[in-house]
Amino acid sequence: MKLIIPMAGRGTRVRPHSHTVPKPLLPVAGTMIVERLVETFKRTLNRDITDVVYILGPDFGDDIKDMLREMSKRQDVNALFEVQAEALGTAHAVSCAKEHLDGEVIIAFADTIFDSEEPFELGDADSVIWLKKVEDPSRFGVATHEGDTITGFVEKPKEFISDLAIIGVYYFKDGNYFKEQIQWVLDNDIKGPGGEYFLTDALDKMIKEGKVFKTATVDEWLDCGTLPAWLDTTGIITEKEFDGVDESKYPDSKIIPPVYIGDNVKIENSTVGPKVSIENDTVIKNSKIENTIIRDHADLDEVETEGSTIGAHTTLKNVKGKVDVGDHSSLNIE
Repeated sequence: MKLIIPMAGRGTRVRPHSHTVPKPLLPVAGTMIVERLVETFKRTLNRDITDVVYILGPDFGDDIKDMLREMSKRQDVNALFEVQAEALGTAHAVSCAKEHLDGEVIIAFADTIFDSEEPFELGDADSVIWLKKVEDPSRFGVATHEGDTITGFVEKPKEFISDLAIIGVYYFKDGNYFKEQIQWVLDNDIKGPGGEYFLTDALDKMIKEGKVFKTATVDEWLDCGTLPAWLDTTGIITEKEFDGVDESKYPDSKIIPPVYIGDNVKIENSTVGPKVSIENDTVIKNSKIENTIIRDHADLDEVETEGSTIGAHTTLKNVKGKVDVGDHSSLNIE
């Protein structure tokens, strides 16, 4: 089975951090968003994923590919790459991997983190769509259904028809047939909101042709698409996975869980937590940090902050208040 992950977008809503790193490669409590996606599939699917196809932007360099190859090796999958030269919607993004659309395939957009306590049984359905009940379905593509069988799809409905949002994860038993439906959308210039080509139009055509779509609901669906969402999701994951820290490593500091602390982190004369994520090789001195993401190799001294996102290789000195600072920055408030 192939897993296809479109991730060509620049992630403008998580700038400044996406200026140097594509959004799916940003960490959430020590693990990249895209790696958490692959991990979840390997744990919850009743099929083995052998290949992961990453659909990248045209300006993504070899360093990004190397990071994805290294991550794929950790997850025991083969890494393949395709390019989406222009952002023209979800159907267009998937079409960029058309050479790999054969046999069983899963499409997963790397904007979110999801989880389920129970494994997913794909069964004999032509397609399985992952769904989550939401309060405001007008923001999402939604599925109508009868029992566990999907009857239709609507992109961002103005009137209520369903509160089951499509989370951006799809299984198809016959990749070649699915590829034909995507090509039909492109060839017929069928566009949705914003003038983009949407997968929902291809899915609707499949249902009209008698294909059987089943639902798969998730227990947890966490957004990473904006700075506040990335921060909130990191706090939730940190609380879920890291509820305790060996405070003896930081004898002159106070650690208030939940906190994620990576390797080779130094904390001196500081109060850290709750809901703080600190990546590898960071130094924190004489500071008070709460509800904040701090990426690797950062250096903080005399910093008091809450609700901040701090980039890699960044130096902060005498900073008070909320900041969103990108990689390789230096901020010293005299």
